[in-house]
Amino acid sequence: MKLGVVGLPNVGKSTLFNAITHAGAEAANYPFCTIEPNVGVVAVPDERLDKLAALYSSKKVTPAVVEFVDIAGLVKGASKGEGLGNKFLSHVRECDAIVHVVRCFENENITHVNNKIDPVADIQTITLELILADIEAVNKRQDRIRSTARGGANKEAAAEFALLERLEKFLTEEKPARLFTCSDDEKPIIDNLFLLTAKPIIYAANISEFDMGKDENDIPLVCTVKDYAAKEGSEVLVICAKTEEELSLMSDEDMSVFLEELGLEESGLNRLIKKSYALLGLISYLTAGEKETRAWTIVKGTKAPQAAGKIHTDFERGFIRAEICDWQTLLECGGLVGAREKGKVRSEGKDYVIKDGDVVLFRFNV
Repeated sequence: MKLGVVGLPNVGKSTLFNAITHAGAEAANYPFCTIEPNVGVVAVPDERLDKLAALYSSKKVTPAVVEFVDIAGLVKGASKGEGLGNKFLSHVRECDAIVHVVRCFENENITHVNNKIDPVADIQTITLELILADIEAVNKRQDRIRSTARGGANKEAAAEFALLERLEKFLTEEKPARLFTCSDDEKPIIDNLFLLTAKPIIYAANISEFDMGKDENDIPLVCTVKDYAAKEGSEVLVICAKTEEELSLMSDEDMSVFLEELGLEESGLNRLIKKSYALLGLISYLTAGEKETRAWTIVKGTKAPQAAGKIHTDFERGFIRAEICDWQTLLECGGLVGAREKGKVRSEGKDYVIKDGDVVLFRFNV
């Protein structure tokens, strides 16, 4: 999973990136301090792995990972090449989802590119630039099929052109493509355009340290972001990038104490990863043993053979069956042998849909 961390200059984007990846992206008080995208791969926190690894005395523990890409600040006119626009847009296109960091704090020592704090206006600035880039992509596709679609002789091309016209009109109304309604047959056509605004999005409302611990609904700037996101059905994560950066430098014990003092159950990173997984419809199944305990990320609804293919293509090609046990049940039974003795291990075939937290042993033959 690759998440693009975006936002206007000086909204706390690189500070947040520093916190969640320990990658040390430069955070300076001027636009475009992050020229090239910084990429950091972070482990997905998963208590199940540690407990299973302890049960099996595993020599290696391999968690699922999330790749964060910190992308240079975007300004008005980026779709036409202003600032670092074209470079920015190409990196967004490569991501699975977008984390849009929005400034929800006042600080006279940190300049704002528009000289005022207005999170909704900031969101609209970036959204409009992405929409303009998407309109250009739609227009290019229209130009390619225009002659074929003309006259209606080629029904497929004519239907696609009509769809593109609907989409273009929708985008020109400054609505993101993820809100565009189309049929199941039309969806592949839209997907093949790789539109920027079709990507799912999480708005990260970056608040002041002084607002930590407050009810989110008592922070006016956060409320404006929530209201905006609700209208398009998007997620909002309230986070303090500065505090997250401080947390990233603490030991696990100190972090727990600090979070408890703030009245928080977990860090912003954990909450961000959970929201991102849910946004993209992802889950993890587990494999466990003395050699390695590992989490494997799959799309919710994946059947056993395709899940096996995540480990190796041979597993999918020669799939026979999957032996399944829930991770908690496996712990309670003291391992696979104990679970088998108690009849807790199920043998599932090709139509079985893997569930989050399944511990799986695949049987295959090639």
